[in-house]
Amino acid sequence: MPQDVPMKPRISPYAQMVLATLLFACMGVCVKLASAYFGTAAVVSARGLVGAIMMAAIAWGSGASLQTKVPMLHLKRGFAGVFALSLWFYCIGALPLATAVTLNYMSSVWMAAYLLIRSGLLGGAKVDPRLIIAILVGFLGVGLVLHPTLARDQIAAGLVGIFSGILAAMAYVQVTALGRAGETEVRVVFYFSLTGTVLGALIWLIPGQANHTALPGIPLGAWAALIGVGVFATIAQLLMTRAYAQGRMLVNASLQYLGIVHASVFGMLVFGEKLSLDGVIGMALIISAGIVSTRLKPSDKPA
Repeated sequence: MPQDVPMKPRISPYAQMVLATLLFACMGVCVKLASAYFGTAAVVSARGLVGAIMMAAIAWGSGASLQTKVPMLHLKRGFAGVFALSLWFYCIGALPLATAVTLNYMSSVWMAAYLLIRSGLLGGAKVDPRLIIAILVGFLGVGLVLHPTLARDQIAAGLVGIFSGILAAMAYVQVTALGRAGETEVRVVFYFSLTGTVLGALIWLIPGQANHTALPGIPLGAWAALIGVGVFATIAQLLMTRAYAQGRMLVNASLQYLGIVHASVFGMLVFGEKLSLDGVIGMALIISAGIVSTRLKPSDKPA
């Protein structure tokens, strides 16, 4: 069946969103496990390569076309998304899993701040004071989340995580533009994965980006985790895209923050991580700010 033909969902879009957040958390576990042996370049390349192969197979099986009329939009989305992904993967390897995931989920707050500046301060539109409060609460949450990590000299990784969230918000703008241009989810995910494969390979050329362990010394479990990064991420991305297409945006945006809960549980069970009270409060503030920002943010339609 062609990809452009709408299909009746077999399961609830909200169940798809919950499953997507769980699979993204599984991806985070795989990233952390693989990062012990592989450099960030290898993890990014593997995520892109596995994703591109899976999407090409889906396109071939469904008869969907991968030809695009807006290659530059895909390139812009790819650059912003891949750099955000690279920084996030580095952050996952250097910080507790829940902390890294929480900082990346600040993208909703950054997106609201961007739209606030564009439509409010620059366009003269009325600004909802609750949105400003939500953004400030989100920043306060970041401070609390980073507070326990500062004592462990991980401030650099924390800043990297914050910047990954900013780039993720920029990538969201491009995804919105691609949707308005009529690009299907298969093409969007395929070209993003293809860009990740190429840019990830180029990152290998940067000094210090080699694998942490020589290839003969890398265990099979680490290779499995490396492949798992791509498999979990691609399936989760498809589920999340379909959930937004089939369900209510505000409900899905709220459910998306379950990813932080999943990451916290996995971090404690798999890696023995412990959350401080400051960290828990900070995560709660970021989740609340993200949900409120999604509900109150100004229109993202072009001026």
